[in-house]
Amino acid sequence: MRLFLSEDPHVETILFVECGFGADAHGQNSTKAAVRACRNAIEFNQIPSIGDIIPGGRDAMKLDVLVAVPSKYQADMDLSAVKAAFPYGQTRVQIQDGGMIANSGKAIESMGDKNMDMIVVCVAVTVGY
Repeated sequence: MRLFLSEDPHVETILFVECGFGADAHGQNSTKAAVRACRNAIEFNQIPSIGDIIPGGRDAMKLDVLVAVPSKYQADMDLSAVKAAFPYGQTRVQIQDGGMIANSGKAIESMGDKNMDMIVVCVAVTVGY
């Protein structure tokens, strides 16, 4: 299953692809895990000339963000929060089955746990124009 936030930005010229992962150990929050995965994918990149490389500059940059989330937790995803993890560009977010559910070892009610699931989300961010 794939869900799309927007059909508009489709990367025709790929400049690079970055991958990341994020987890939410307590609270079973797939959005939190996905945002962490997006940050993991992009936070150590510094490409000062990207605005010069892309016709139209940074605002014309297109990002295709593929988020792999356990199917059990896809309905709770806030795609606009995932999109907001990117500081500029036109972003399309897609969700597909994937990621992982691991045992966190303990359900802690004060941390929002409903069970002992730890959600792990994987992401691939394709950047181009």
